Amino acid sequence: MPPTHIAVLGGGLTGLSSAIHLARRFPTSKITLLEKQGRLGGWVRSERVDLPQIGASVLLEGGPRSLRPNGKSVLELDEVITVPKTAPPAKARFLYIPKSNGYSGPSGLQRIPSSIFSMLSSPLASVMLPAVLFEPFKRYNRPSNIRDESVDSFFTRRLGETFARVFGSALVHGIYATDSRKLSVRAAFPSIWEAEERGRGSIVRGFLTPKKKKDLAEEETYDLGDVPEIMRGISVYSFRDGMETLTKAMERNLETTPNVGITKNAHVSSLKLLEDQEVEVAHSQGTPLIASHVVSALPLQVLYNLIHDRNNTLLVPNLNKNPYSTVHVVNMVFPLPPKDIHPEGFGYLIPRPPDGYPDASNPSASGVLGTVFDSCSLYEQDFPRTENYYNNASHTKLTMMTGGPYSKPPLPPHLSSSETDVMPPFIRNLLDQLKTQLGKELPDPVYWRIWNNEACIPTLLPGHLERMEEMRAQLGLSSTPGSFDRDSGGWKAHLAVVGAGVGGVSVGDCIEAGRQVGREWT
Repeated sequence: MPPTHIAVLGGGLTGLSSAIHLARRFPTSKITLLEKQGRLGGWVRSERVDLPQIGASVLLEGGPRSLRPNGKSVLELDEVITVPKTAPPAKARFLYIPKSNGYSGPSGLQRIPSSIFSMLSSPLASVMLPAVLFEPFKRYNRPSNIRDESVDSFFTRRLGETFARVFGSALVHGIYATDSRKLSVRAAFPSIWEAEERGRGSIVRGFLTPKKKKDLAEEETYDLGDVPEIMRGISVYSFRDGMETLTKAMERNLETTPNVGITKNAHVSSLKLLEDQEVEVAHSQGTPLIASHVVSALPLQVLYNLIHDRNNTLLVPNLNKNPYSTVHVVNMVFPLPPKDIHPEGFGYLIPRPPDGYPDASNPSASGVLGTVFDSCSLYEQDFPRTENYYNNASHTKLTMMTGGPYSKPPLPPHLSSSETDVMPPFIRNLLDQLKTQLGKELPDPVYWRIWNNEACIPTLLPGHLERMEEMRAQLGLSSTPGSFDRDSGGWKAHLAVVGAGVGGVSVGDCIEAGRQVGREWT
């Protein structure tokens, strides 16, 4: 029997996707989406700013800014801007390696090789070549008693300590904004773990070994039309008015779906499984909602506080095991074309300091994780559009990501230069670091914007996948998608938990999680 009333908690990417796909899967069921804020979209926030001093309209992103075309569930949902794999932003990516980074290789801004041939002439060859070329000849060295380990431990085993610290930590900064010594390799980068298994102990051999083809019956089907052909040869894409184009389109979809209701400014205070197997959802916008099934797309720590019973007994395990990273996203707009500010490319990441992350009293505590050259990667979002943008544009837009494993400095929330005539010390410090990293003097920005994304990305600690299996069992859901056992869990399959804290953190992962939820209820 299908659900009669499904409550979806959280109106971010996963919650929106869940409501859309549940409404399609259960057209006769009532779907209620509850969101504590007055807007939907979660961490996806786009803002267009008119800057008359440079004669430009600039699109700023406070969260995710681009997508990869391998996320079929996103392509299935719905004016896109594409970056071909042959374009400089796709081919040219950089590392910034401070002089004190503790190894004998080059320092400063270094382009990451995109092929074996480019690696041979790269200044980074002294780090990358030995690690990659000798890895296939290393013996199988995964301890027999481990089922998971940190990204840093994995890369150190297979590619060496220097490679792990310089490249592994920078990669993790760019995706998870956390310390690679804490992040689970199986949960965060399952393809690398599987490659080692497929290659009988070697990552390189594993990636060179073709995967076994799935049976056609197991393949997912997506309603993509001619999108795969459009996306052929594309590295990343976005939208002319930013990523919020996606979430606003999802919201409009729900607003026109007859069996869906949206309640904003609804702060959920508790969940309770009633004796008749219905779920009581207490919230701030009226009497408690009684639902036959609930989907939580909330951060796991938030859900943890909702379902603790009076005797302090946790009804669902492992909700508060993973810490979360806070990321400060800072947009800057300079009154010069990109050629006068930075090299042509996508941007750069920065490895972790060799002596660990400094505390807030250290001058570098603003902790730059990386910088995106938005004027190269997504220049079509700004107006007016200029021929040969890199050389001739009226301005340069870039975004610095800070925080994560670094100690958090005191910051005002969501401040911009349009709200104050004084440049805060935090912005001045970032500007000084940017000058050092780019190796040139820079003018003051004509505009800057701080977005404080508090506890936005979970750090999936080693053992995360096993803990999520245990959680699903307690919910009465099988670890095999599409099956369940109502008699085996405290929640009798009436509660599903999805989102970045359960699976992957990318936009595609979050939307796919919403696409899969509720299959156990058919």
